[in-house]
Amino acid sequence: MSDTEPRIKTTVVGSYPVPDWLVSLPSEQALVDATRVVIMTQEQAGIDVVCDGELYRFDVNHPETNGMIEYFVKPMSGIRSELSFAELQDYRGEAGMRFRTRPPGIVDGPVGAGSLDLQSAAARARAIASKPLKFTVTGPHMLAKTLMDRHYGTTAELCLAIADVLAEQVRHVEADIIQLDEANLPGHPEEWEWAAEAINRVLDAVPTTPAVHLCFGNYGGQTIQDGTWAKLIDYLNSLHADHIVMENAHRPIEELAIFRELSPKIGMGLGVVDIKANDIESADEIARAIEHAESILGAGRVRYIHPDCGFWMLKRPIADAKIRALSAGRDLYEGRSRRAAAE
Repeated sequence: MSDTEPRIKTTVVGSYPVPDWLVSLPSEQALVDATRVVIMTQEQAGIDVVCDGELYRFDVNHPETNGMIEYFVKPMSGIRSELSFAELQDYRGEAGMRFRTRPPGIVDGPVGAGSLDLQSAAARARAIASKPLKFTVTGPHMLAKTLMDRHYGTTAELCLAIADVLAEQVRHVEADIIQLDEANLPGHPEEWEWAAEAINRVLDAVPTTPAVHLCFGNYGGQTIQDGTWAKLIDYLNSLHADHIVMENAHRPIEELAIFRELSPKIGMGLGVVDIKANDIESADEIARAIEHAESILGAGRVRYIHPDCGFWMLKRPIADAKIRALSAGRDLYEGRSRRAAAE
């Protein structure tokens, strides 16, 4: 690491507010232009590892999860999207899916890649970004839990099958970091062993730097899953990941101490921006959050800082201001702003 390179990197989790003009008149060119705007906004704000904002996933017909489910499972073979009324009634009776009105599909055969093409989606952003690029993929546990299974018999077996599909996809993705996102597991920690086996199949296929993001959900600015990080420490320590990307800003402050048990082989990504609040954090607040975390976890333990989750539920001026504060707070903590002024 050079003298000018920050020790703690700033990044985002994934999604960014979708520009109104892309929603109003979508086209391939509009998508490229919107992706360029999102990436350049991050780069100009001082974000070290940028993301495409997941704009390519947006589907106005599925606003509940911003395309993080449908984009992946709809193209897959073995998954049917046409549901009968009886199947809808069955789904509505299942616990844990109350934030959705219908499942993304019914699994009635062996799951395959179908027409899913993550390589092309990543290539669009790679051609635009001048800084290191992160590409995000919804994890196999999350995808399996939202589907209705009529073929594999258990959610665990379905999860492993989806993991194999995703593993083959990420082998061909060109990005500096490939991040797997799991937003359902924190509410179901008892499923961690088979969830870990599945996600590790995907992480092992990542040709660059593998990462995992976990949160307690974000729909309408609300937490979806109940639970604590303490129940998932064994899962975290089993991950074949370079680092984790965690929701911390919106969590109880005393919960941070559980990450003392995180394996030193796994880097800590600290959530310091609350995406469930419209308030803009100050640089001083960000710096103090890092200082507090390192006083609890040990100096040098925090490798990344970021928002708790994606920004798609917020308005763009708020998201833009929050990432500027993220970068300024890191610089303040590391003394970089003072060094720049002196130079």
